[in-house]
Amino acid sequence: MAVPKKKTSKSKRDQRRATWRRKAAVEAQKALSLGKSILTGRSTFVYPSKEEEAEEEE
Repeated sequence: MAVPKKKTSKSKRDQRRATWRRKAAVEAQKALSLGKSILTGRSTFVYPSKEEEAEEEE
């Protein structure tokens, strides 16, 4: 017979959401930092575009 699962506590739920939000905030900060460095011209690394990747493969 099917038995319902135990309810997840609010603290466990909040802990998972906090982890997810923290990871998202770190990635957003990295993206902003890269964008700012590209705009100022101080960036030494830029993701290659699709066209450049196709040229390198040939």
